[in-house]
Amino acid sequence: MSGVAHIEMEDEETEKYASSQRNLGNGHNQESALQLFVNAKKKINDIFRNIGDYVKESDNFVQDLGTSVDCTSLITEESANVVKGFREKITGITEVLARDHMKVVFFGRTSNGKSTVINAMLRDKILPSGIGHTTHCFIQVEGSDSKEAFLLTDDTDKPKSITDIKQLASALSSVRLSENSLIRILWPKDRCRLLREDVVLLDSPGIDVTPDLDSWIDNFCLDADVFVLVANAESTLMQTEKKFFHKVSSRLSCPNIFILQNRWDVSEMEEDIDQVKQQHLEGNTNFLSNELKVTDKKSAKDRVFFVSAREALATRVNSDKGLATPDRVLLPGFQARLFEFANFEKEFEQCISHSAVQTKFEQHTKRAKEINSSLRKVMEEAYTKSLTQQDEQIQVRREKSSRLQQLDRQLDTLTSDMKVKIKTMVEDVERKVSVALNDEIRRLALLVEEYERPFHPDTVTLNVYKKGLHVFLEEHLCQNLTGRCSGPVLRNLIHAQTAFAEESLGRNLQVRCSSVVVQAVEATQTDMTERLSTILPEDLKPELMNLLPKRDFEIAYRLDCRNLCAGFKEDIEFRFSLSPTALLQKFLGRTSKISVGSSGDSQQPSPQPQGLPGLRRDTLQNLASNSDNELLVTVLTTFASLTSRSTLGAAVVVGLVARAAGWRVIIVTGALYGGLYAYERLTWTTKARERAFKQQYVEYASSKLRLIIDLTSSNCSHQVQQELTSTFARLCHQADNTKKQLEEEIREVDRGLSLLKELSSRAKTLRNKADFFDQELQAFVRQFLSHSGL
Repeated sequence: MSGVAHIEMEDEETEKYASSQRNLGNGHNQESALQLFVNAKKKINDIFRNIGDYVKESDNFVQDLGTSVDCTSLITEESANVVKGFREKITGITEVLARDHMKVVFFGRTSNGKSTVINAMLRDKILPSGIGHTTHCFIQVEGSDSKEAFLLTDDTDKPKSITDIKQLASALSSVRLSENSLIRILWPKDRCRLLREDVVLLDSPGIDVTPDLDSWIDNFCLDADVFVLVANAESTLMQTEKKFFHKVSSRLSCPNIFILQNRWDVSEMEEDIDQVKQQHLEGNTNFLSNELKVTDKKSAKDRVFFVSAREALATRVNSDKGLATPDRVLLPGFQARLFEFANFEKEFEQCISHSAVQTKFEQHTKRAKEINSSLRKVMEEAYTKSLTQQDEQIQVRREKSSRLQQLDRQLDTLTSDMKVKIKTMVEDVERKVSVALNDEIRRLALLVEEYERPFHPDTVTLNVYKKGLHVFLEEHLCQNLTGRCSGPVLRNLIHAQTAFAEESLGRNLQVRCSSVVVQAVEATQTDMTERLSTILPEDLKPELMNLLPKRDFEIAYRLDCRNLCAGFKEDIEFRFSLSPTALLQKFLGRTSKISVGSSGDSQQPSPQPQGLPGLRRDTLQNLASNSDNELLVTVLTTFASLTSRSTLGAAVVVGLVARAAGWRVIIVTGALYGGLYAYERLTWTTKARERAFKQQYVEYASSKLRLIIDLTSSNCSHQVQQELTSTFARLCHQADNTKKQLEEEIREVDRGLSLLKELSSRAKTLRNKADFFDQELQAFVRQFLSHSGL
């Protein structure tokens, strides 16, 4: 390689190194410490956003508890109000965090270069600057997402053009604002790194132009993270400057203060520059450490910088435009001053980032931890109480289910026993009614004898007599059966209705049968009620007693004697007892002398042989049914034929007898026979006819009543069965209502358990979320606030 080429390479490397150093001095190629605040703000906003959702969810949970009647005891009213208050507080904190930014305030005497320093940091000529008193009010520069810059003033929200800044803020303008006014410049974030990272810079008028410094501090300094005192390197710190920062230090605890010895470029014309620099350094560090006591002396040296804002601004503006800075602008040694300015920015960014994180987020983090801890206690309490209530409700459900199962078993047992008892009683009633009816049939003759209506054989009168006898018989039979098979109370009622028969045979039947059935029915009903009351709640016993019938049980006996005896045909014609027909009947066996016909079927008497009055065809038919009597039937038929032909036949018979026995015997026998005939004929009066009528009626009615014994007894037993079954059904209906009530209570307990499980799960989830957010806050503290001792 030739020497010329080697020299060219060395020149290129030197140029690259100088360019790199110049970029560093211009603020390029350095990592930003402001990312700490940016990351912390993003993290704490995310945490608070999640905590806000968590608080809303907790508040909704508490409101759900308040609307649920069974779950109001899970949380106290005081805790509910606390949770509701947390919702409002978290919302307020979240809004504050969204607006939080890093704020740096620049103070100094008039014309010390405060605006130029801010312009240099912003890398653009934003604020008005110049010789003399330029800035007349407070100017705050903050980032905006807008593409165009604009400004806002206190008197209106209407945006104004950025070009109006010189008229509104300049001390030389005739339309300038007052000293305590604030102009907000909203500069596009994409045009400035500091603004993009939530840094707000506040320029102030010179502290030597007004004595009202306290209002400045109150209005603009209490939320500042860093104070920058821009001093003039051509003089020492003035009492005005010191007085102001003493006020700041008294109002704020350990404020972060940087001192910039601006215009240090003029020091290049001094011969004892090092001694001057040392003098400024000692005075400034002594002011920070000994007078203000905001830091120690060693750290105070890192808060004092010797810069030239003019050179930094010119260099950065030209560098961003890709132009070289003119040599006339830069004085010898400018690179050192540019590096000093870059070091100031680095230290400033680290300080403001840590300070802002602590001042903006520390108290909010503490508050979030307190809120989270309180919510966890509330959710833990609700979760614990819900578990306790679940155990109690499970026990209640177990008891109710056991009671329901026991009630089912007892009802099944009771139903089975009652069925057996009702069946036994029904059979017993059927037997008793059957026996009582048979007894009444056997006593029917006595009952008929009690019928004392006037009797006359006339057909019309006789029909009326029969109808009255039907009614009398039915009434007295029903009375007697009722008396035997019903009850004392019913017996008295019947007595009042049928006083004319109180001496009848039914009185004895009442004693024999009445009270037994009724007492058995009442005893069975009482037993049903008592046994059922033992398995039902105590408060239902009065209702069970009310379910018993209010009326006395009454058995209805439907004998219907009118229709039953409608086919009765009496035979009250005179019949000589020693007539041949009667003798023949006595010899052959007494047969029925009445016509038996079914109900509603009218049967006429069969035609009789003339010679044998009273010997009926049905008698002969009965005899003919037996093969052993065939010969006797033939003889009787022949005899009847002979005696029915003529008087000649009768004479022949008498002659034969007279010849065999003698006329004397015949005469005596005939006289006796005639006397007996005459006696019977004379005694066949109306009374005799009535007795014959009643006898025939008793025989006919007895035969008919015996046919309905089974039907009547079954009907009575069915009535008893229906009475007991209906009573038991009403009682069981009450038991069914109790079962339904228990089942509904169990379903209600199940719904409560389901709700408690849901609320318990939600409370547990919210409690676990509180643990999660506590870990998140602890991680935030370790990452960003570990120096604060949280």
